[in-house]
Amino acid sequence: MREHDFEPVLGLPGPLPAGETLLWQGGPRWTALARHALHVRAIAVYFAVLLVWREATLFSEGAGALPVVRAALLPALLAGAAIGVFSLLAWLMARGTVYTITSRRVVIRFGLVLPGMVNLPFRVVDGAAVRRHADGTGDIPLTLAAGTRLGWLVMWPHVRPARFAHPQPMLRCVAQPDHVARILGRALAAHAAQPIPVAVRKTGAATPEPATVPA
Repeated sequence: MREHDFEPVLGLPGPLPAGETLLWQGGPRWTALARHALHVRAIAVYFAVLLVWREATLFSEGAGALPVVRAALLPALLAGAAIGVFSLLAWLMARGTVYTITSRRVVIRFGLVLPGMVNLPFRVVDGAAVRRHADGTGDIPLTLAAGTRLGWLVMWPHVRPARFAHPQPMLRCVAQPDHVARILGRALAAHAAQPIPVAVRKTGAATPEPATVPA
């Protein structure tokens, strides 16, 4: 039995009520989660720079080939261990996460040791945006109505970075983000009975302006 086998419906607290339809389900791509949320690439670059600096220092001091190789072993082992641990953590996070979009709400199921679930009816969703990554994945942060409170630390990494005062839940590192955004945009538009634009930006570009949706 796996940790989520008790769910009556995958990623949901119960069967869908009459009149509510499932539009999309998915989760983070673990390799993208490792890169963008856990910064595995930055860790690898850090250890690489440290290793090159250490080896260059030894060469400049006239050390022989054997001492130089020996000096590289410990940093290399530490780098491999750090990258392996964070990659495993990203895989476990992705495995335990299900994002669900229905005709009435967004549900985020997450958690490793203590599974959690956040149910976001469309009436508390004021807008959505898309942030694309070069690897083909993307993030879809949700702007919530005033007075809707969520715990940033509890939901990490499924929240927009550095938005501590007003956390924005986020479908993180999903494949085909534009397709998912269109599904969500149409569902929000149908709920609000008016069109809803979805702002798009690339990684590192200006912060997207959320699309406003009346409750």
